Amino acid sequence: MCRSLLLLLSLAACAMATNPAIKAVLTDKGLKFGTKVGTEWLQAQILKAQIPDMSGDVSLSILGSVHYTLSRMGVARLNMPLPSVVFSEGTGVQVDLTGFNMAVKGQWNTHYLFIRDSGTFRLGMFNVGVSLQLQVGSDENGHLSVSSVQCRSSIGAMDILFHGGASWVLQQFVTQFKHQIQSQVQEKICPTFERGIQGLESHLAAMNVSIPLYRVLLLDMPLTSSPAIQASDLSLDFKGEFYSAQCPKEPPFVSEKFQLPPQERFMLTLGVSEFCLNSAAFAYMSTGLLQINITDKMIPPHFPIHLNTSSFGQFVPQLPKLYPNMLMLFHVYASSTPLVSFLPDNATLLLSASAKAYAIKPNSSALIPLFRLDLSANIGGKFFVEDMMLKGSLMLNNFTLTLGASEVGTFSTLPLQKVLNVGITTMALPLLNAKLKHGLPIPAIKNVNLSNTVLKVNKGFVAVATDAAGSALEEGQL
Repeated sequence: MCRSLLLLLSLAACAMATNPAIKAVLTDKGLKFGTKVGTEWLQAQILKAQIPDMSGDVSLSILGSVHYTLSRMGVARLNMPLPSVVFSEGTGVQVDLTGFNMAVKGQWNTHYLFIRDSGTFRLGMFNVGVSLQLQVGSDENGHLSVSSVQCRSSIGAMDILFHGGASWVLQQFVTQFKHQIQSQVQEKICPTFERGIQGLESHLAAMNVSIPLYRVLLLDMPLTSSPAIQASDLSLDFKGEFYSAQCPKEPPFVSEKFQLPPQERFMLTLGVSEFCLNSAAFAYMSTGLLQINITDKMIPPHFPIHLNTSSFGQFVPQLPKLYPNMLMLFHVYASSTPLVSFLPDNATLLLSASAKAYAIKPNSSALIPLFRLDLSANIGGKFFVEDMMLKGSLMLNNFTLTLGASEVGTFSTLPLQKVLNVGITTMALPLLNAKLKHGLPIPAIKNVNLSNTVLKVNKGFVAVATDAAGSALEEGQL
Protein backbone atom coordinates (compact mmCIF):
# COMPACT_ATOMS: atom_id res chain seq x y z
CA MET A 1 0.00 0.00 0.00
CA CYS A 2 2.71 2.45 1.05
CA ARG A 3 4.89 1.58 -1.94
CA SER A 4 1.91 2.14 -4.25
CA LEU A 5 1.40 5.49 -2.57
CA LEU A 6 5.06 6.35 -3.23
CA LEU A 7 4.61 5.58 -6.92
CA LEU A 8 1.53 7.80 -7.09
CA LEU A 9 3.38 10.57 -5.27
CA SER A 10 6.28 10.33 -7.71
CA LEU A 11 3.99 10.50 -10.74
CA ALA A 12 2.05 13.38 -9.26
CA ALA A 13 5.24 15.25 -8.47
CA CYS A 14 6.46 14.90 -12.03
CA ALA A 15 3.08 15.96 -13.38
CA MET A 16 3.12 19.12 -11.24
CA ALA A 17 6.68 19.98 -12.40
CA THR A 18 8.09 19.96 -8.89
CA ASN A 19 11.00 22.33 -8.39
CA PRO A 20 14.18 20.25 -8.40
CA ALA A 21 15.97 19.85 -5.05
CA ILE A 22 19.21 18.59 -6.63
CA LYS A 23 20.88 20.06 -9.70
CA ALA A 24 23.99 19.00 -11.60
CA VAL A 25 25.95 20.82 -14.29
CA LEU A 26 28.47 18.91 -16.43
CA THR A 27 30.88 21.28 -18.16
CA ASP A 28 32.87 20.77 -21.35
CA LYS A 29 35.85 19.90 -19.14
CA GLY A 30 33.78 17.17 -17.49
CA LEU A 31 32.62 15.94 -20.88
CA LYS A 32 36.27 15.45 -21.90
CA PHE A 33 36.82 13.28 -18.80
CA GLY A 34 33.64 11.35 -19.56
CA THR A 35 34.86 10.88 -23.12
CA LYS A 36 37.92 8.98 -21.90
CA VAL A 37 35.86 6.71 -19.66
CA GLY A 38 33.15 6.31 -22.31
CA THR A 39 35.70 5.42 -24.99
CA GLU A 40 37.09 2.64 -22.83
CA TRP A 41 33.56 1.34 -22.26
CA LEU A 42 32.74 1.58 -25.98
CA GLN A 43 35.89 -0.32 -26.87
CA ALA A 44 34.83 -3.11 -24.51
CA GLN A 45 31.39 -3.22 -26.15
CA ILE A 46 32.83 -3.37 -29.68
CA LEU A 47 35.28 -6.13 -28.73
CA LYS A 48 32.32 -8.18 -27.47
CA ALA A 49 30.11 -7.43 -30.48
CA GLN A 50 29.19 -10.13 -33.02
CA ILE A 51 29.20 -8.85 -36.60
CA PRO A 52 26.36 -10.11 -38.82
CA ASP A 53 27.24 -12.55 -41.64
CA MET A 54 28.11 -11.24 -45.10
CA SER A 55 27.90 -13.00 -48.46
CA GLY A 56 28.48 -12.36 -52.14
CA ASP A 57 29.85 -13.77 -55.38
CA VAL A 58 33.39 -13.73 -56.80
CA SER A 59 33.85 -13.98 -60.54
CA LEU A 60 36.52 -16.52 -61.55
CA SER A 61 36.72 -15.33 -65.16
CA ILE A 62 35.63 -18.06 -67.58
CA LEU A 63 35.07 -20.50 -64.73
CA GLY A 64 32.01 -18.62 -63.51
CA SER A 65 31.25 -17.31 -60.01
CA VAL A 66 31.99 -18.62 -56.56
CA HIS A 67 29.50 -17.83 -53.81
CA TYR A 68 31.14 -16.93 -50.51
CA THR A 69 29.91 -16.35 -46.94
CA LEU A 70 31.82 -14.65 -44.16
CA SER A 71 30.41 -15.70 -40.77
CA ARG A 72 31.17 -15.94 -37.03
CA MET A 73 32.85 -12.56 -37.23
CA GLY A 74 34.16 -10.78 -34.19
CA VAL A 75 36.58 -7.94 -33.47
CA ALA A 76 40.01 -9.34 -32.66
CA ARG A 77 41.92 -6.11 -32.13
CA LEU A 78 40.98 -2.47 -31.87
CA ASN A 79 43.06 0.68 -31.81
CA MET A 80 40.70 3.54 -30.99
CA PRO A 81 42.02 7.07 -30.32
CA LEU A 82 40.03 9.48 -28.19
CA PRO A 83 37.17 10.93 -30.23
CA SER A 84 36.23 14.57 -30.49
CA VAL A 85 33.13 15.05 -28.31
CA VAL A 86 31.29 18.36 -27.97
CA PHE A 87 27.88 19.46 -26.72
CA SER A 88 25.35 20.04 -29.46
CA GLU A 89 23.17 22.89 -28.19
CA GLY A 90 19.57 21.88 -27.63
CA THR A 91 20.16 18.32 -28.80
CA GLY A 92 22.86 16.31 -27.10
CA VAL A 93 26.39 15.36 -28.00
CA GLN A 94 28.33 15.23 -31.26
CA VAL A 95 30.94 12.45 -31.44
CA ASP A 96 33.55 12.37 -34.21
CA LEU A 97 35.98 9.46 -34.24
CA THR A 98 38.67 9.32 -36.92
CA GLY A 99 41.80 7.34 -37.58
CA PHE A 100 41.10 4.12 -35.70
CA ASN A 101 42.08 0.67 -36.90
CA MET A 102 40.29 -2.62 -36.37
CA ALA A 103 41.03 -6.29 -37.04
CA VAL A 104 38.15 -8.72 -37.58
CA LYS A 105 38.46 -12.49 -37.58
CA GLY A 106 35.92 -15.04 -38.76
CA GLN A 107 35.17 -18.06 -40.92
CA TRP A 108 34.77 -18.22 -44.72
CA ASN A 109 32.72 -20.71 -46.71
CA THR A 110 32.56 -21.08 -50.52
CA HIS A 111 30.20 -22.87 -52.83
CA TYR A 112 31.16 -23.51 -56.49
CA LEU A 113 29.00 -25.95 -58.42
CA PHE A 114 29.08 -29.04 -56.17
CA ILE A 115 32.35 -28.07 -54.46
CA ARG A 116 32.25 -26.63 -50.94
CA ASP A 117 35.23 -25.32 -49.00
CA SER A 118 35.88 -23.39 -45.77
CA GLY A 119 38.56 -21.82 -43.60
CA THR A 120 39.32 -18.78 -41.52
CA PHE A 121 40.16 -15.19 -42.40
CA ARG A 122 41.48 -11.98 -40.85
CA LEU A 123 40.28 -8.63 -42.09
CA GLY A 124 42.08 -5.39 -41.31
CA MET A 125 40.37 -1.99 -41.54
CA PHE A 126 42.48 1.15 -41.42
CA ASN A 127 41.71 4.83 -40.87
CA VAL A 128 38.09 4.11 -39.96
CA GLY A 129 35.92 7.14 -39.25
CA VAL A 130 32.59 7.37 -37.41
CA SER A 131 30.45 10.44 -36.80
CA LEU A 132 27.59 10.09 -34.28
CA GLN A 133 24.91 12.59 -33.32
CA LEU A 134 23.51 11.58 -29.91
CA GLN A 135 20.29 12.95 -28.52
CA VAL A 136 20.19 13.30 -24.72
CA GLY A 137 16.78 13.53 -23.08
CA SER A 138 14.54 11.93 -20.48
CA ASP A 139 11.74 9.38 -20.57
CA GLU A 140 8.30 9.48 -18.93
CA ASN A 141 9.68 7.85 -15.77
CA GLY A 142 12.38 10.44 -15.22
CA HIS A 143 15.30 8.37 -16.51
CA LEU A 144 18.09 9.94 -18.52
CA SER A 145 17.91 8.71 -22.11
CA VAL A 146 20.52 8.58 -24.89
CA SER A 147 19.82 7.68 -28.51
CA SER A 148 21.60 7.87 -31.84
CA VAL A 149 19.88 10.17 -34.32
CA GLN A 150 22.53 10.19 -37.02
CA CYS A 151 25.55 8.06 -37.88
CA ARG A 152 28.05 8.16 -40.73
CA SER A 153 31.03 5.86 -41.26
CA SER A 154 33.97 5.49 -43.61
CA ILE A 155 36.89 3.12 -44.16
CA GLY A 156 40.18 4.45 -45.55
CA ALA A 157 41.65 1.09 -46.54
CA MET A 158 41.10 -2.63 -45.99
CA ASP A 159 43.09 -5.87 -46.36
CA ILE A 160 41.89 -9.45 -46.05
CA LEU A 161 43.83 -12.69 -45.64
CA PHE A 162 42.29 -16.14 -46.10
CA HIS A 163 43.59 -19.29 -44.38
CA GLY A 164 42.79 -23.00 -44.70
CA GLY A 165 41.13 -24.98 -47.47
CA ALA A 166 41.69 -23.63 -50.94
CA SER A 167 42.21 -20.14 -49.56
CA TRP A 168 45.02 -19.55 -52.05
CA VAL A 169 42.38 -19.49 -54.79
CA LEU A 170 40.29 -16.80 -53.05
CA GLN A 171 43.41 -14.80 -52.22
CA GLN A 172 44.19 -14.45 -55.92
CA PHE A 173 40.87 -12.65 -56.45
CA VAL A 174 40.90 -10.35 -53.39
CA THR A 175 41.28 -7.22 -55.49
CA GLN A 176 38.10 -8.12 -57.34
CA PHE A 177 35.78 -8.40 -54.37
CA LYS A 178 37.59 -6.42 -51.63
CA HIS A 179 35.58 -3.32 -52.48
CA GLN A 180 32.37 -5.32 -52.19
CA ILE A 181 33.33 -6.60 -48.73
CA GLN A 182 34.50 -3.14 -47.68
CA SER A 183 31.10 -1.69 -48.58
CA GLN A 184 29.31 -4.40 -46.61
CA VAL A 185 31.57 -3.91 -43.60
CA GLN A 186 31.12 -0.15 -43.73
CA GLU A 187 27.33 -0.62 -43.72
CA LYS A 188 27.63 -2.59 -40.47
CA ILE A 189 29.86 -0.11 -38.55
CA CYS A 190 27.08 2.27 -37.59
CA PRO A 191 24.67 -0.50 -36.51
CA THR A 192 27.46 -1.92 -34.32
CA PHE A 193 27.98 1.46 -32.62
CA GLU A 194 24.24 2.01 -32.35
CA ARG A 195 23.78 -1.33 -30.59
CA GLY A 196 26.29 -0.12 -28.02
CA ILE A 197 24.28 3.09 -27.57
CA GLN A 198 21.09 1.03 -27.26
CA GLY A 199 22.76 -1.03 -24.55
CA LEU A 200 23.53 2.19 -22.66
CA GLU A 201 19.95 3.36 -23.15
CA SER A 202 18.60 0.06 -21.80
CA HIS A 203 20.85 0.36 -18.75
CA LEU A 204 19.66 3.92 -18.06
CA ALA A 205 16.00 2.91 -18.48
CA ALA A 206 16.44 0.08 -15.96
CA MET A 207 18.05 2.23 -13.28
CA ASN A 208 16.04 2.64 -10.09
CA VAL A 209 15.14 6.30 -9.53
CA SER A 210 14.01 5.53 -5.96
CA ILE A 211 17.21 4.67 -4.11
CA PRO A 212 16.93 2.83 -0.77
CA LEU A 213 19.15 4.25 1.99
CA TYR A 214 19.80 2.91 5.49
CA ARG A 215 16.78 0.54 5.16
CA VAL A 216 14.36 3.25 6.32
CA LEU A 217 14.68 5.95 3.65
CA LEU A 218 14.08 6.25 -0.09
CA LEU A 219 15.73 8.99 -2.13
CA ASP A 220 13.48 9.81 -5.08
CA MET A 221 15.73 10.94 -7.94
CA PRO A 222 13.81 11.14 -11.23
CA LEU A 223 14.59 13.96 -13.60
CA THR A 224 12.00 16.71 -13.29
CA SER A 225 12.63 18.00 -16.81
CA SER A 226 14.63 17.17 -19.91
CA PRO A 227 18.35 18.00 -19.74
CA ALA A 228 19.22 21.56 -20.72
CA ILE A 229 22.09 21.45 -23.21
CA GLN A 230 24.17 24.43 -24.20
CA ALA A 231 27.39 24.65 -26.19
CA SER A 232 29.41 24.78 -22.96
CA ASP A 233 27.55 22.50 -20.53
CA LEU A 234 24.70 20.10 -19.75
CA SER A 235 22.34 20.72 -16.81
CA LEU A 236 20.25 18.09 -15.03
CA ASP A 237 17.40 18.70 -12.58
CA PHE A 238 16.50 15.94 -10.12
CA LYS A 239 13.55 15.72 -7.75
CA GLY A 240 15.90 14.93 -4.84
CA GLU A 241 13.28 14.19 -2.17
CA PHE A 242 13.55 11.71 0.69
CA TYR A 243 10.65 9.53 1.82
CA SER A 244 10.07 7.07 4.61
CA ALA A 245 10.40 3.56 3.15
CA GLN A 246 7.60 2.28 5.42
CA CYS A 247 4.92 4.83 4.61
CA PRO A 248 5.89 7.84 2.51
CA LYS A 249 4.14 11.17 2.76
CA GLU A 250 4.82 14.67 1.57
CA PRO A 251 6.39 17.14 4.04
CA PRO A 252 4.54 20.32 5.04
CA PHE A 253 7.01 22.44 3.08
CA VAL A 254 7.83 22.70 -0.62
CA SER A 255 10.94 22.84 -2.74
CA GLU A 256 11.94 26.37 -3.70
CA LYS A 257 13.61 27.35 -6.96
CA PHE A 258 17.34 27.91 -6.99
CA GLN A 259 19.80 28.65 -9.76
CA LEU A 260 23.06 26.70 -9.86
CA PRO A 261 25.75 28.71 -11.67
CA PRO A 262 28.12 26.55 -13.76
CA GLN A 263 31.77 26.59 -12.77
CA GLU A 264 33.64 26.29 -16.07
CA ARG A 265 37.00 25.53 -14.46
CA PHE A 266 35.51 22.42 -12.79
CA MET A 267 34.20 19.27 -14.41
CA LEU A 268 31.01 18.97 -12.37
CA THR A 269 28.97 21.20 -10.09
CA LEU A 270 26.33 19.70 -7.81
CA GLY A 271 23.71 21.77 -5.97
CA VAL A 272 21.69 20.45 -3.02
CA SER A 273 18.86 22.58 -1.65
CA GLU A 274 17.54 23.00 1.88
CA PHE A 275 14.46 21.04 0.84
CA CYS A 276 16.48 17.90 0.06
CA LEU A 277 18.05 17.77 3.52
CA ASN A 278 14.87 18.82 5.30
CA SER A 279 12.84 16.15 3.51
CA ALA A 280 15.32 13.59 4.91
CA ALA A 281 14.74 14.93 8.43
CA PHE A 282 10.96 14.82 7.90
CA ALA A 283 11.17 11.23 6.59
CA TYR A 284 13.25 10.19 9.61
CA MET A 285 10.72 11.84 11.91
CA SER A 286 7.86 10.09 10.08
CA THR A 287 9.47 6.73 10.82
CA GLY A 288 9.63 7.56 14.54
CA LEU A 289 13.41 7.33 14.63
CA LEU A 290 14.07 10.80 16.02
CA GLN A 291 13.63 9.74 19.63
CA ILE A 292 15.75 8.16 22.34
CA ASN A 293 15.53 7.04 25.97
CA ILE A 294 18.31 8.46 28.12
CA THR A 295 19.23 6.75 31.40
CA ASP A 296 21.82 7.51 34.05
CA LYS A 297 24.16 4.86 32.62
CA MET A 298 24.56 7.04 29.53
CA ILE A 299 25.70 10.12 31.48
CA PRO A 300 29.49 10.65 31.83
CA PRO A 301 30.61 10.18 35.47
CA HIS A 302 32.10 13.68 35.70
CA PHE A 303 28.97 15.41 34.37
CA PRO A 304 27.38 17.62 37.10
CA ILE A 305 23.87 16.26 36.52
CA HIS A 306 22.87 12.63 37.00
CA LEU A 307 19.51 11.07 36.30
CA ASN A 308 18.24 10.37 39.79
CA THR A 309 15.75 12.27 41.92
CA SER A 310 18.41 13.27 44.48
CA SER A 311 20.67 14.90 41.86
CA PHE A 312 17.70 16.53 40.11
CA GLY A 313 16.55 17.97 43.42
CA GLN A 314 18.80 20.99 42.82
CA PHE A 315 16.53 21.91 39.88
CA VAL A 316 13.20 20.48 41.08
CA PRO A 317 13.25 20.87 44.88
CA GLN A 318 10.07 18.88 45.46
CA LEU A 319 11.27 15.90 43.44
CA PRO A 320 13.41 14.08 46.08
CA LYS A 321 10.67 14.65 48.64
CA LEU A 322 8.01 13.03 46.49
CA TYR A 323 10.18 10.25 45.04
CA PRO A 324 13.35 9.86 47.14
CA ASN A 325 16.42 7.99 45.83
CA MET A 326 14.90 6.85 42.56
CA LEU A 327 16.59 6.58 39.18
CA MET A 328 15.14 8.62 36.33
CA LEU A 329 14.60 8.17 32.61
CA PHE A 330 14.18 10.87 29.97
CA HIS A 331 12.30 10.09 26.78
CA VAL A 332 13.62 12.67 24.29
CA TYR A 333 11.94 13.14 20.91
CA ALA A 334 11.76 15.71 18.15
CA SER A 335 8.62 17.77 18.60
CA SER A 336 8.87 19.16 15.07
CA THR A 337 11.00 18.47 12.03
CA PRO A 338 14.61 19.67 12.37
CA LEU A 339 15.18 22.30 9.69
CA VAL A 340 18.35 23.30 7.90
CA SER A 341 18.66 26.73 6.32
CA PHE A 342 21.44 28.07 4.15
CA LEU A 343 22.67 31.65 3.92
CA PRO A 344 25.86 32.77 2.15
CA ASP A 345 28.78 31.00 3.88
CA ASN A 346 26.60 29.92 6.79
CA ALA A 347 24.37 26.95 7.63
CA THR A 348 21.85 26.89 10.46
CA LEU A 349 20.09 23.96 12.11
CA LEU A 350 16.89 24.60 14.08
CA LEU A 351 16.01 21.90 16.61
CA SER A 352 12.81 21.60 18.62
CA ALA A 353 12.49 18.70 21.02
CA SER A 354 10.69 17.58 24.14
CA ALA A 355 11.96 15.47 27.02
CA LYS A 356 9.52 13.56 29.20
CA ALA A 357 10.96 12.75 32.63
CA TYR A 358 10.02 9.59 34.52
CA ALA A 359 11.01 8.11 37.86
CA ILE A 360 11.81 4.41 37.77
CA LYS A 361 10.22 2.43 40.60
CA PRO A 362 12.79 0.43 42.59
CA ASN A 363 13.01 -3.25 41.64
CA SER A 364 10.59 -2.58 38.80
CA SER A 365 10.48 -1.31 35.25
CA ALA A 366 7.35 0.73 35.97
CA LEU A 367 7.67 4.44 35.19
CA ILE A 368 6.16 7.34 37.10
CA PRO A 369 5.55 10.42 34.91
CA LEU A 370 7.11 13.57 36.38
CA PHE A 371 7.27 16.48 33.92
CA ARG A 372 7.95 17.46 30.32
CA LEU A 373 10.63 19.88 29.21
CA ASP A 374 10.46 21.64 25.84
CA LEU A 375 13.72 22.80 24.32
CA SER A 376 14.80 24.61 21.18
CA ALA A 377 18.27 25.16 19.83
CA ASN A 378 19.75 27.17 16.98
CA ILE A 379 23.12 25.82 15.84
CA GLY A 380 25.20 27.62 13.24
CA GLY A 381 28.00 26.17 11.16
CA LYS A 382 30.62 27.03 8.58
CA PHE A 383 31.94 24.32 6.28
CA PHE A 384 34.60 23.97 3.60
CA VAL A 385 36.61 21.28 1.81
CA GLU A 386 40.36 20.97 2.28
CA ASP A 387 42.57 18.10 1.14
CA MET A 388 39.42 16.19 0.14
CA MET A 389 38.11 16.36 3.72
CA LEU A 390 34.96 18.14 4.88
CA LYS A 391 35.97 20.59 7.60
CA GLY A 392 34.29 23.37 9.52
CA SER A 393 33.05 24.54 12.89
CA LEU A 394 29.79 24.65 14.84
CA MET A 395 28.50 27.24 17.29
CA LEU A 396 25.46 27.49 19.54
CA ASN A 397 23.49 30.57 18.57
CA ASN A 398 20.59 30.06 20.96
CA PHE A 399 19.27 27.52 23.45
CA THR A 400 16.06 27.72 25.49
CA LEU A 401 14.39 25.36 27.93
CA THR A 402 10.80 25.69 29.14
CA LEU A 403 8.44 23.63 31.29
CA GLY A 404 5.79 22.10 29.06
CA ALA A 405 3.82 20.09 31.64
CA SER A 406 4.35 18.81 35.17
CA GLU A 407 2.87 16.21 37.53
CA VAL A 408 5.06 17.43 40.42
CA GLY A 409 4.21 21.14 40.40
CA THR A 410 5.87 24.10 38.74
CA PHE A 411 9.54 24.97 38.96
CA SER A 412 12.02 27.28 37.18
CA THR A 413 13.91 25.77 34.27
CA LEU A 414 16.50 28.58 34.16
CA PRO A 415 19.12 26.86 36.41
CA LEU A 416 18.92 23.64 34.36
CA GLN A 417 19.09 25.64 31.12
CA LYS A 418 22.33 27.28 32.27
CA VAL A 419 23.90 23.94 33.15
CA LEU A 420 22.89 22.36 29.84
CA ASN A 421 24.12 25.43 27.96
CA VAL A 422 27.52 25.08 29.63
CA GLY A 423 27.58 21.34 28.85
CA ILE A 424 26.81 21.98 25.17
CA THR A 425 29.33 24.79 24.75
CA THR A 426 32.17 23.26 26.79
CA MET A 427 31.77 19.56 26.06
CA ALA A 428 29.54 18.59 23.13
CA LEU A 429 30.48 21.30 20.61
CA PRO A 430 34.25 21.16 21.31
CA LEU A 431 34.12 17.40 20.71
CA LEU A 432 32.30 17.86 17.39
CA ASN A 433 34.53 20.77 16.36
CA ALA A 434 37.63 18.68 17.04
CA LYS A 435 36.34 16.09 14.57
CA LEU A 436 35.44 18.77 12.03
CA LYS A 437 38.87 20.37 12.40
CA HIS A 438 40.49 17.05 11.55
CA GLY A 439 37.94 16.59 8.77
CA LEU A 440 35.48 13.99 7.58
CA PRO A 441 36.30 12.07 4.38
CA ILE A 442 34.20 12.97 1.37
CA PRO A 443 32.18 9.94 0.17
CA ALA A 444 33.95 8.07 -2.63
CA ILE A 445 32.48 7.19 -6.01
CA LYS A 446 33.43 3.81 -7.42
CA ASN A 447 36.24 4.02 -10.02
CA VAL A 448 36.33 7.83 -9.69
CA ASN A 449 38.61 9.91 -7.50
CA LEU A 450 37.40 13.43 -6.79
CA SER A 451 39.94 16.26 -6.77
CA ASN A 452 40.05 20.05 -6.39
CA THR A 453 36.67 19.91 -4.63
CA VAL A 454 35.22 23.24 -3.45
CA LEU A 455 32.12 23.65 -1.25
CA LYS A 456 30.17 26.90 -1.21
CA VAL A 457 27.12 27.64 0.94
CA ASN A 458 24.67 29.94 -0.85
CA LYS A 459 21.22 31.27 -0.03
CA GLY A 460 18.91 28.26 -0.07
CA PHE A 461 21.40 25.67 -1.31
CA VAL A 462 24.95 24.36 -1.05
CA ALA A 463 27.08 23.92 -4.18
CA VAL A 464 29.94 21.44 -4.59
CA ALA A 465 32.24 21.94 -7.58
CA THR A 466 34.81 19.25 -8.35
CA ASP A 467 37.15 17.64 -10.83
CA ALA A 468 37.59 13.89 -11.16
CA ALA A 469 40.09 11.26 -12.15
CA GLY A 470 39.31 7.61 -12.66
CA SER A 471 40.25 4.31 -14.20
CA ALA A 472 38.50 2.43 -16.94
CA LEU A 473 35.05 1.14 -16.23
CA GLU A 474 35.01 -2.47 -15.19
CA GLU A 475 33.34 -4.90 -17.54
CA GLY A 476 29.59 -4.73 -17.24
CA GLN A 477 29.62 -1.43 -15.37
CA LEU A 478 28.31 1.92 -16.46
